[in-house]
Amino acid sequence: MREVTIVGAGPVGLLLAGELARRGIDAELLERRPAAGGGTRAIGIHSPVLSALENSGVTDRLLAEAVRVRSGEARSRGRLLGTLHFDVLARRFPFVATLPQATTESVLGTDAPEPLRGAHVLAVIPRPSGVVVRAGHLGRPIEFESRIVVVAGGAAGRSLVYRDGGVKARAYPDRYLMTDAATPARADDEVAVIHLDPDGVLESFPLPGGRRRFVAWDPDGADDAEDARAERLREALARRGEEDAAATIAAATSFGVRRVVAPRLRNGRVFAIGDTAHEVSPIGGQGMNLGLLDAVTLAPLLADWVRTGTVPERELRGWEERRIRSARRAAALASVNTSLGRPLGRSDAVRRAAVRAMLSTAAVTVFARAYAMGFDADA
Repeated sequence: MREVTIVGAGPVGLLLAGELARRGIDAELLERRPAAGGGTRAIGIHSPVLSALENSGVTDRLLAEAVRVRSGEARSRGRLLGTLHFDVLARRFPFVATLPQATTESVLGTDAPEPLRGAHVLAVIPRPSGVVVRAGHLGRPIEFESRIVVVAGGAAGRSLVYRDGGVKARAYPDRYLMTDAATPARADDEVAVIHLDPDGVLESFPLPGGRRRFVAWDPDGADDAEDARAERLREALARRGEEDAAATIAAATSFGVRRVVAPRLRNGRVFAIGDTAHEVSPIGGQGMNLGLLDAVTLAPLLADWVRTGTVPERELRGWEERRIRSARRAAALASVNTSLGRPLGRSDAVRRAAVRAMLSTAAVTVFARAYAMGFDADA
């Protein structure tokens, strides 16, 4: 019988496997993707995660590859509305570390066992003494039993844990275009920039290697052809004075957003963490961090369970309550961010005034704490 099986070898699954390995616990990683990387998704790692990973040495390895974003600017029609400084917070790491998700996975994978790739998990079936895992791998069926199973396979893993209709999903009407583009040297090389304009938000985040991540609000029902997406994003950048970056864009991805917060993260020996259990709008950049905090706080409890054979029921209940509370807070903030980034037409002047006021009062420290995940229950 396996000790711990983890479904999903993205950042959350890799971190959990690495944290268990550091504690002497064997974990098997099952991953659908045939190879690591592919695509470009979450890029920001917040202060609570960096603090939680410092003792393991993971933080130093992440920061060696990352840009340290210490402030963010809100702009509208080319004018500065205000600045949010993360270094006003009394934190060990008063910044957001940005790096491509593939790099994050590479760093986190250093301590984790090699995943079994191409493994499609079909079912996890709780039993009194273990969990049966059924999967397909390279055209052949696999079935084995594990003492504990943790599903960290994103939204695709949700059906392994929850019954149909057991978790409510709210789809937002918003869609976005996204790309990473090379940019020339500029004064705001290490500053996040949020353009709040009448035709919707454009977010711009620094990345290593002189690149930036651009995310722009996109009309629902717009032409989804690859060339049309790229052209709309080029136009969105050019309208905000980003002509140089716009000229380098060859392609753009399109995505929608949902809000999901599961009412439970555990069913006996089966756990759900990361996007499997909670999915929040990426506008605000907290989804991956929620999952990383799920993993790093769960690992010592699972390790104790395996080593002693005794279920730490009280500690697991406390863990589940904290992580659900944190996910609800992050989802609420993401909803505000999503609403703030929509086209507002004649109400745009009200939004500008509100953002300017928000960033020019003593309350700005509260907003900095919120955007830096300072209100997470495990921060």
